[in-house]
Amino acid sequence: MARNLAIVLLVLAALAAVSSATTLTIHNLCPHPVWPLVTANSGLPSISDNTARLDTNALLSLSFPSTFWAGRVVIRTSCGTSSPPRGCWTGEAPPSSVAQITVHDGGNLDRAAYSVSLVDGFNVPMVISPQAVGGGQCPALGCAVDLNCDCPPDQRAAEGAACRGTPAYFKNRCPLTRTTPTDVEPVPQSCRAPGELKIVLCQTSMIQSGAGEADMVIRTVVADN
Repeated sequence: MARNLAIVLLVLAALAAVSSATTLTIHNLCPHPVWPLVTANSGLPSISDNTARLDTNALLSLSFPSTFWAGRVVIRTSCGTSSPPRGCWTGEAPPSSVAQITVHDGGNLDRAAYSVSLVDGFNVPMVISPQAVGGGQCPALGCAVDLNCDCPPDQRAAEGAACRGTPAYFKNRCPLTRTTPTDVEPVPQSCRAPGELKIVLCQTSMIQSGAGEADMVIRTVVADN
């Protein structure tokens, strides 16, 4: 009995350690600086002062609380020199790419849920890649394609630095995103206890499209170089 209790306590301790170790990493591979804006849902604690500037290849690591947390990440571009950043060309208001994240949801399973939403439009290529996964299905999701390049002229914003687009335009180019309030990705997700959720910006080699929907998957998910 005592031995079984000790094993249970060790398992619970390991799960708690995984939970408390969950981090959010933002890796900028764009050829220009960005200013991440991390916003917690109402009533939940902030995890960032939102003053960081990430130059090309720079990373920002933030710690999630060990309890339930949900929020969103938007990437601001071409901001002024003030602190906190103001007067940004994109990211302070739509159209913009949005990472939606929920962690520590589900008790011992320690579920994480994440998506990249283009419901508010597009400004920066963005992919979420779980790392140090505890179990389940944790696909890399998002859009690694620069949708500003082919954005229809009447849907461009911020002098071509953002795109309002249409759900059909976004979904056709980036099927692993959400383009309407009821949309979901065509791949299963049931991610448990990721040690890190990594948001990678502007890594065009991360996505590879095939002839059919089932072939449209993100192949390369880690950007550490």
